[in-house]
Amino acid sequence: MRELLDKLILYEIAQEERELMLAAAGGEGQGPFLRHLLELSGRHGLSGDLWRCYVAWLIASAQNTFSLAQERRAQSKAAETLGRRDLSILRELFFWPWPPQYRELMICMETAGKPSDAGLAVMELAEALAQSEDEEDFARAGEGFYHRYGAGLFGMNRAFNVRVDEKGRARLNPLRNTEEISLDSLIGYETQKQRLRDNTEAFIAGRPANNVLLYGDGGTGKSTSVRAIASSYWRQGLRIIQIYRHQMKYLTQIIDEIKNRNYRFIIYMDDLSFEDFETEYKYLKAVIEGGLEPRPENVLIYATSNRRHLIKETFRDRNDIDYEGDIHRSDSMEEKLSLAERFGLQIYYGKPGRDEFHRIVLELAKREGLSLDAEKLHSEATKWEIRRGGVSGRSARQLIDYLKGMEGKTQ
Repeated sequence: MRELLDKLILYEIAQEERELMLAAAGGEGQGPFLRHLLELSGRHGLSGDLWRCYVAWLIASAQNTFSLAQERRAQSKAAETLGRRDLSILRELFFWPWPPQYRELMICMETAGKPSDAGLAVMELAEALAQSEDEEDFARAGEGFYHRYGAGLFGMNRAFNVRVDEKGRARLNPLRNTEEISLDSLIGYETQKQRLRDNTEAFIAGRPANNVLLYGDGGTGKSTSVRAIASSYWRQGLRIIQIYRHQMKYLTQIIDEIKNRNYRFIIYMDDLSFEDFETEYKYLKAVIEGGLEPRPENVLIYATSNRRHLIKETFRDRNDIDYEGDIHRSDSMEEKLSLAERFGLQIYYGKPGRDEFHRIVLELAKREGLSLDAEKLHSEATKWEIRRGGVSGRSARQLIDYLKGMEGKTQ
C-alpha cells in the first residue's frame, strides 16, 4: 500500500490518516484505523462498506486541479492526465484485498442516524465506483460525480454557515443535515412563492436575477420559503450560505472564496434588521451595489425581515430636513432607506385572515393524519387564535403539534 500512496500526485491524504492506513495494511494496528472509519461513519451516517466509503470520501472531498477542472467542465490535458493516473491508483486502494476477517468488520460496521448531505453524496459515489469494471469506468464515475455535484466542500454539502477562526478569518462551515422541504409544503402564498421560484430559476439558468427581500409579519413562511429554495435546487448547483448580522464585515472574504466556483450561491440573512445606532449594514450595501469591484454574477443576497425598511427609523430622522429648492430630504432617512432599495425584488408575506388560518389548519391536519373532524378543528383553531392573540402559519403548525400530542396522550 505504501508504494501506491507514494505514487499519488494530485490527491493528498493527511499524514495521520496515511500512517493509520499503512499500519492497518501491515497488520500492525488495525484497531486505530477501524476506529477512524467508525468515527467518520458516525459523523456522517455512512453505512455499508466503510473502507470503500472512505476511498470515495478521498475522491469526493479533493479540491485539486483535476477535480476543479471537471467541476467547471474545463479542458486541461495535463490535469486530466494526472487526475486519471491518480484515480487508477485510488481504484487499486478501493478494491484493496484486506484479510477476510478485517474486511468483514469494515462491511458490518454501521452507525445509527440520518446520513448527512456529505454522507449521502459519498455513499452514492461509492456505489458507482463499486460497479466499475475497469480503470476507465472508475475514472468516468469520479468525473461524473464532479460534473453533477462539484469538488470538495461545495460538492458534498448544500448549505453552510460562517465561523471565524482564531486568526480572524471567515471559514465556511458545512451544515451536515439540511431539511428536505419544498415550497408546496407552505400552504397559501402562491403568488409570493412563484415570484421567488421564478427569480431563483433565472439565477440558476444564468439569466438576470435580483437580490430578494422577503418581508412581513412573523410566522408567515419567509424563512421556510428560503429553506425550500435551498432544498429544491441544490442538485442544479445552488448552494446557500447563512450569515448573521455581526458577520457582515466578512462578506468580502466569503465572496472572494466563492466567486470563481461553478455554483450559484445565495447568501442568506434571516430576520435582518438594524437599530439606528448600528452601522454593519454599510458592509451589505457595499457588496450589493456600490463597491469598486462588482458583485460576482454567481452570487445573490436573499434576506428575510419583519420590517420592509431594514433600519430603524426615528422621528429625529424625519425632522432632519434639508430644503433644496422645492425638494426636501433627510440625509439620515435617505441613508437608511437606500439599503432596502438595493433589493430589486421585495416580496410581502402578510398575516392570514381567520378563514385562511382555518384553511391552513385543516390542510395541516390532513397532511398529519389527525382524526379530528372539520368542525372540531375549526373550534380548536378559534380557541387557539384567542389564546395566542393572533394567527399565522407558524401558530397553525404549533396548534397541529399540540393536537397531535394530545391525541397520542388519549390513545
